[in-house]
Amino acid sequence: MRKVLVAGSTGYLGKFVIKEFKEKGYWVRVLARNKNKLEGLIEVIDDIYIGEATNPASLTDVCKGIDLVFSSLGITRQKDNLTYMDVDYRANLNLLEAANYSGVKKFVYVSVFGAEKIKHLKIVDAHEQFVEKLKESGVDYSIIRPTGYFSDILEVFEMAIKGRVFLFGKGNYMSNPIHGKDLARICVEAFNSNQKELPAGGPNVYSYKEIAEMAFKVLNKKNKIMFIPIWIRDIVLFLIRKLTTSKTYGPIEFLLTILTMDLIAPRYGTQDLLEFFKSQVQSNNK
Repeated sequence: MRKVLVAGSTGYLGKFVIKEFKEKGYWVRVLARNKNKLEGLIEVIDDIYIGEATNPASLTDVCKGIDLVFSSLGITRQKDNLTYMDVDYRANLNLLEAANYSGVKKFVYVSVFGAEKIKHLKIVDAHEQFVEKLKESGVDYSIIRPTGYFSDILEVFEMAIKGRVFLFGKGNYMSNPIHGKDLARICVEAFNSNQKELPAGGPNVYSYKEIAEMAFKVLNKKNKIMFIPIWIRDIVLFLIRKLTTSKTYGPIEFLLTILTMDLIAPRYGTQDLLEFFKSQVQSNNK
């Protein structure tokens, strides 16, 4: 039985990955700062290693006896005074060094689709700096590149709940976001693949206008979409970069950028965005 370490275990994707590994017969260790955040997953976890990835001293034996490492470790909103470089880059590098020391056979890492176009963004730059270190490490690897998670699209859904969705241009930029369950399957299969780069999107391609209309339909609300000229976005980006720190503008610049570009990757999976929105309505009504 192959043994895998999962880092980023308490994030959106990590929880699906843990379950997928267990279903495929792997022995699963997770790296976590707080055991309480693993509620609902304990029965599918074989071992919990309590450690802080930003502190290499706490990772001494994290990969001991481990064959494979999976990491979706990162931050979407900066907190605890940590930066993207602290977590998306340095914490993953600490994990890679621990993996190398223990003789791990393969390291699978989740980065960003279309990174070559948006490497100027703080979060993407941190991801890609680690990708370069992983490629140079000598450890076998695969890089997973999703277009975006269904959970990211909740930004649009939550705007619809409030009554109005704001989109850029004419809302015609296209994407095929992917559900965590479908992406988890790709991540686990990557350990048996020779592909170094695995771009991944969901089964259906939508414009952001279509996504907004879908959200309003599920909520049984009238479409109220405001289209914002791209030049206004450019002014906003310029101002927040000048007037705030990366801790503030990092997630904003990422969101404002991906909403103004096409992100269409090879199609995988079966999970449908409409059904996901319906499940959100059901959850909110409980």
